[in-house]
Amino acid sequence: MARRRGRIIGLGLAALLAAGIAWHLAHRPTATAHGGAAPALVEVATAVTGTVPVYLDALGTVVADQTVTVQPMITGPLQSVLFHQGQTVAAGQLLARIDPAPYKAALAQAEAKLAQDQAALHNAELQARQYAALVRQNYTSKQQAATAEATAAEDRAQVRQDQASIETDHINLGYTRITAPIGGRTGILNVNAGNIVGPTTSGGIVTINTVQPIAVQFSLPQQDLPAIQAAMAAGPVPLEATAGGDPATAPVLDRGTLEVLDNTVAASTGTLTLKGRFPNPKLALWPGAFVDVRVRVRVIAGALTIPPVALQQGPTGSFVYLVKPGPKPTVVMRPVEIGYQGSTAVVITKGLQPGDQVVTEGTSRLHDGAAVKIVPGGG
Repeated sequence: MARRRGRIIGLGLAALLAAGIAWHLAHRPTATAHGGAAPALVEVATAVTGTVPVYLDALGTVVADQTVTVQPMITGPLQSVLFHQGQTVAAGQLLARIDPAPYKAALAQAEAKLAQDQAALHNAELQARQYAALVRQNYTSKQQAATAEATAAEDRAQVRQDQASIETDHINLGYTRITAPIGGRTGILNVNAGNIVGPTTSGGIVTINTVQPIAVQFSLPQQDLPAIQAAMAAGPVPLEATAGGDPATAPVLDRGTLEVLDNTVAASTGTLTLKGRFPNPKLALWPGAFVDVRVRVRVIAGALTIPPVALQQGPTGSFVYLVKPGPKPTVVMRPVEIGYQGSTAVVITKGLQPGDQVVTEGTSRLHDGAAVKIVPGGG
C-alpha cells in the first residue's frame, strides 16, 4: 500500500514538472533565427519644430448680442401686426399699429384749446398795454394796470401749457406706430391683432434678439487671470466656438474675439466670467445653446513638439521612448521637460532634438534597451 502511494505521489510530481515546463515554453520570448528575442512592433513620430498656439478651454452659453422686448408705450386696440414670427427685421422697421383715432382726436382738441387761449392772450396783452398807457397819463390807477398785466401773464402760461399738451399728444400719436428698436430676429408673437395692449402687457408684443453678431458667455478659473490679462494687453484675443467633443478635432462653428472680462471673480466658484463676440454669418450659434470655447492666450514660436501619446509618466517624471536607429533599432528611456501640453502637441524644452523619433504606439511592451521594429502608422 505504501509502495502504491509513493508511486502516485511520484506521478503527481512528474505531472506538475511537465506543466511547469510547458508554461515556461509557452511564455518564453519567441526566438529569432539567431536565438534573440523578437523585436517589439512600434509606431513612431518625429520631433518637429513649429508654432504652437496655447488655448484655454471652457464651456460657454450663446446669448443674443442685444435683446429687446417690444412693449407698447400707450394703451389701445392692436390694429395690425406687420411682421412674421421669426422674421429678421431692421432697426426702425414698422412692426405693428395701435388704433390712432383716439389720439388724433386728443391732438385736435389740444390744438383747438391752444387757438382759444392764444386769442385770450392776445386780448389780455392788448388791455395790459392800454392800461399801461393810461397810467402814464394818470387816467387810471396802477392797480388796474397791474391786474391787466397779471391776466396777460396768466394767459401766456396757459398757452405754454397748451403747447406742451400738443407735444405730448404728438408723441402719443407717434407711439401708435410700433417700430423695431434694434435690428435682429423676432421671436414668437405674444399678442394678436384685436387685443387691447399697453405698457403693462405681459411679455410685450414680441422679443427681438440680435444674432448677427452674437455673443458667447463663459467662465474660466481665476488662476487663468494673468494669462488672459497678458493676452488682452497684446491685442485682440481670438476665440473659437466648437460643437463639443475633442476641442482639437470638433467642428468650428465660428471664430470671434474676446470682448469683455468681468470686473470681479465669483466668490462662490472662484471663476472669471468672460464674453466674446462672433459674427455668426451662417447662424451656427443660437441663443441659449451650449458650445465649447477655445481662448488663444499666446503662441509659442519655434517650439519642439511631439504627439501627446508619446509622453510617458514614470516614478521620476515624464519620459519618452527614444528610438536609437541602426540595423537593429532599440529604444532608450529619455527623461524630458515639458513647456506646454495641449490636446494635439506637447512642447519639449529639454531632452530631445529636432528629428528624434519617439514611440507613439506599442509602449506597453517596451523597456530600456528593448529591440523594436518600426511599422507604418506613425507621424
